[in-house]
Amino acid sequence: MFKNTPFEAIAKTLSESAPQFNPAAVQDAIKPAQDNLKAWADLAQKQAAQAQSAITETVESIKGIKDPQAAFEIMKESAEAGMAMFAKNLQDATALSFGQFHSTVDAVEKAHPQPEAFAAVAKGLKAAASTAENAIESAMAKGASMAASVSPAAKAKKAR
Repeated sequence: MFKNTPFEAIAKTLSESAPQFNPAAVQDAIKPAQDNLKAWADLAQKQAAQAQSAITETVESIKGIKDPQAAFEIMKESAEAGMAMFAKNLQDATALSFGQFHSTVDAVEKAHPQPEAFAAVAKGLKAAASTAENAIESAMAKGASMAASVSPAAKAKKAR
């Protein structure tokens, strides 16, 4: 019935494997990916709510202000708060990414046919990920401190 073409070979494999299909096993295999996606969705939702709240607070603070300097100060404070929130959001996203990477390496090691043989590779992957995470955190901290220390340049007087 089946010839030796790629499509027919796939069809034969599927027809022979169909009785062994286990929906519960498929669901178990997909669950970690679903959990990871849910974690990202929750993080994005939380961060969007924080951003919306900060914007609403700034708009409410500016309403009715007549003094341009006061409005400028509110906008400056809002920008500083926004930078702090951005840095925190980036840290949260980085932590989630590396946490999920470590969990994936653990799952691969657990499912590996020879986990003891894969253990050294897993340890190396985790060490490299931790080094990368530390480097990113240090770069973010340095960038945040540099941004916080920036002050406006003094205005040069115009020569007439």
